[in-house]
Amino acid sequence: MKPSTLSILAGAGALALSLACGAAAAPYHAPRTPDGQPDLQGNWTNATITPFERETKYGDRLALTDQEVKALEGANAQLVADGNKPTDPKAKVTDLPTDCGRGFTGVNCGYNAAWVDPGTRIIDMGGIKRDSIIVSPANGRLPPMKPEAQAAMRARFGGARGRGGAGAADNPEGRSLGERCIMSFGSSAGPPMLPLLYNNNYQIVQTKDEIAIEVEMVHDVRHIHLTGGHVPANMKLWMGDSVGHWDGDTLVVETTNMRPEQNFRGASVGSKIVERFTRVSPSQIKYSFTVDDPQIYTAPYTGEVALNSTKGPIYEYACHEGNYALPGILAGARTEEKEAKAAKGAATGGK
Repeated sequence: MKPSTLSILAGAGALALSLACGAAAAPYHAPRTPDGQPDLQGNWTNATITPFERETKYGDRLALTDQEVKALEGANAQLVADGNKPTDPKAKVTDLPTDCGRGFTGVNCGYNAAWVDPGTRIIDMGGIKRDSIIVSPANGRLPPMKPEAQAAMRARFGGARGRGGAGAADNPEGRSLGERCIMSFGSSAGPPMLPLLYNNNYQIVQTKDEIAIEVEMVHDVRHIHLTGGHVPANMKLWMGDSVGHWDGDTLVVETTNMRPEQNFRGASVGSKIVERFTRVSPSQIKYSFTVDDPQIYTAPYTGEVALNSTKGPIYEYACHEGNYALPGILAGARTEEKEAKAAKGAATGGK
């Protein structure tokens, strides 16, 4: 008995549907290097306007609605457009706006949206538009710091030697690593590797035994060793001591032995950061990190960032060339000291 035309069509339709569903459900597998490793190589950017911590109004909700994304990206575009408007050449510092966005106010508004490049889009991974980089705790915010860590943080930033307090410009060593062109601003080089105001580009190069990540900001290079263990605990390194291994298609990197000067968000030298790099598409790497620092925080925290492919090359960040800010800060502080001394002498009749 020959099958009917209807049954043949039905069977063909079912097969087509099955193949389509199977193709959609098939997981992506990264191409391999000549050594057989998942290939993470290329130029990538983590630029985004998604903040590190979530605004409290979102509660435990990670995903933004399409309307919320449109509003946030539109506001950012308007900020850039405003920053690109011509400035009156006769304008004085006192004519600058009191608030020009991205945390800049007053005299710092000379460094407005026309000169920065933090990105223009919200993080999009797996179709979920993220409202924060932190994904754990569930509220998308840093866990509480321990009381003793809070006290140390206040002393660091407000004490006699703290930045922003008395003595903050006594010498170059009192300034930030970024101002001194030693390390990236913020935590661009990491770990964790986080976006900031500009220069959010990376180049990944792999060999059988090592993965190198060139960081655009301040021209840092991270070295992730795939063989051997960690160096002794008394050896503190810039960007820490990173040792990696492959877990399937995911590169897992454990970093310890960070130098105390880096102390990202008050981190201790005993902190441990575990990063995971998974290439989820030809144009995106899912980058996640977990910071475990029991000396400082009451619990570990985890974040996720999209590394999206971008065109190269990555140009050298010649930090020291034209770096007038650091000598200007120190010279300004010396001038203030002389003026204060002269004023004191005048008030006491030179005594």
